Amino acid sequence: MAVNRFVLNNISYHGAGAIREIPGELARRGYQKAFVCSDPDLVKFGVVAKVTDLLDEAGIAWSLYDQIKPNPTIKNVQDGVAAYQACGADCIVTIGGGSSMDTAKGIGIIVANPEFADVVSLEGVADTKNHAVFTIAVPTTAGTAAEVTINYVITDPEKVRKFVCVDVNDIPDVAVVDPDRMASMPAGLTAATGMDALTHAIEGYTTKGAWELSDMFHLKAIEVISKNLRAAVAEAKSGEPGAGREGMALGQYIAGMGFSNVGLGIDHAMAHTLSAHYDTPHGVACAMLLPVAMEYNKPVVAERLADVAAAMGVDTAGMSVDEAADAAIAAVRQLSADVDIKPTCDGLVEADLDQLADDALADACFPGNPREADHAAVVELFRKVMA
Repeated sequence: MAVNRFVLNNISYHGAGAIREIPGELARRGYQKAFVCSDPDLVKFGVVAKVTDLLDEAGIAWSLYDQIKPNPTIKNVQDGVAAYQACGADCIVTIGGGSSMDTAKGIGIIVANPEFADVVSLEGVADTKNHAVFTIAVPTTAGTAAEVTINYVITDPEKVRKFVCVDVNDIPDVAVVDPDRMASMPAGLTAATGMDALTHAIEGYTTKGAWELSDMFHLKAIEVISKNLRAAVAEAKSGEPGAGREGMALGQYIAGMGFSNVGLGIDHAMAHTLSAHYDTPHGVACAMLLPVAMEYNKPVVAERLADVAAAMGVDTAGMSVDEAADAAIAAVRQLSADVDIKPTCDGLVEADLDQLADDALADACFPGNPREADHAAVVELFRKVMA
């Protein structure tokens, strides 16, 4: 058997009210001042205050950095590094979705490894020597699983591209997965981040690097997400909490435990490209591309897609492998439609396809795809999601 590496958080907390564990995790290690990294909306709606109030009660000082964009840029990270150094913090508490956590990862890595201050040199697998600043990650969306992954994504506005950074030194030391912190997610965001999580699980299960340990996480994640996403979206619409949101909080984390260690594929490579060029929300891009990518990969992963169908609750008894694989693709399309995500990309035009394909082929997620693809194949896949 090949040697396979697996990296997870040292500690993770799960369940309603889990944020109450944050002050103790900082105090017992002797940290004096937290750099709280979040975004303006979470500050505005009082989500960040739920955590900072706990820090105040425990007598732990903190400084807020909230200048983070939905697709964080090189400048967001560099400004954050300067703010961290100026305020005298000695640890990071990041609260938010993937954008906040990705920014915090970049900040924490550069503070500990200042030779990467340009940010762009972190692309791919960076040769950092030191673990990032001690970080506690508190997700407020059920999708990216950035709190448990060894990668993060930064946007380069000048080159109109996103780049993926992969580094075992960037994983947060502590993850606090509290479904109550996800209560402010509107229905559209709940749907998009949930489909991102499903994409993580399905791509992770079919990627070249998949193996027994990652399979265990991905199949369970597919099951949990498929059972809970519709309910979570309904709860977001009604404003009433329920089991759907709790299920999604767990399901997305389980998916992150897997894909972080084995990689993704062509869906994420293309989704990063759409987000960079058209500012398409990442989860929406993943959702519209997922059935397209599954169809493309089916010739080499049909048996695994049949497993996906079963995990999604499809009754595959009496089906051939080919029929079950098709049923998985149909189930993904139906789930995406049920949570109101459209199957085509606004703004995508023929004139952009060559550049989009070039960027997708260069993305760090692309090599993990189970089926080889050339420029012409990727152009055709983008064409399938044109409006």
